[in-house]
Amino acid sequence: MPTKLGFTADPKRAPKNQAEAERLALAIVAGPDSWGSDYVKRTPHLSPDGYWPVLGKQCTWGTGTRPTSVLHSVTAYSEIPAGPGKGVLRVSATVTVHRTETDADWEMAETLEEALRCPDQQLRAGERIRGLMSLGSPFGVGGNFTAVDSLREAGTYLNDSVPGEQTYSWVQSRVGQVTVAAVVKGAPGHSAKETDSAQVQALVAMIGRAEDQLEVRS
Repeated sequence: MPTKLGFTADPKRAPKNQAEAERLALAIVAGPDSWGSDYVKRTPHLSPDGYWPVLGKQCTWGTGTRPTSVLHSVTAYSEIPAGPGKGVLRVSATVTVHRTETDADWEMAETLEEALRCPDQQLRAGERIRGLMSLGSPFGVGGNFTAVDSLREAGTYLNDSVPGEQTYSWVQSRVGQVTVAAVVKGAPGHSAKETDSAQVQALVAMIGRAEDQLEVRS
């Protein structure tokens, strides 16, 4: 097992403005191919420019103003369409480019705090999460050997249009000034083993792209 992260950020390659950050985020974010061969783009596939989700005091998600500490953020939405005995499996990947590594660290900390503050969350009308738990893992802890910092949230996903309870999982890592996250909303007919594998695959792909874009080159 590695004893230290094999990545060093090159300050010269760090994005300095929104346009550079947008190009970087789009080069990193996981589309359907990063999740697996059965996944396709959802419509719309990318979040609108300036979109910034905010968890309100009543534990309901809404939209807010993107912080000045964030240069750019984008979310890509993918899915496996419904099939015999299987519901629509919806996933998403988010890349957020911060101005500094410290700003990215704060986002990681705030994400952990949200699950502690709101273990039950309303995603949107008819969709909610229950019993959400979060765990942070710095490099070398909890199997994290790919990023400076990593976290995972897990809970129960409830959708009024889907029978029964499904799994919900959010994994997020930081590479330099960039955070990458992969999210799965479970669906009937899809096992946790299957979705966990796809989620890790998407996250690792984004970590690798982020390192390739930002690391020191000899």
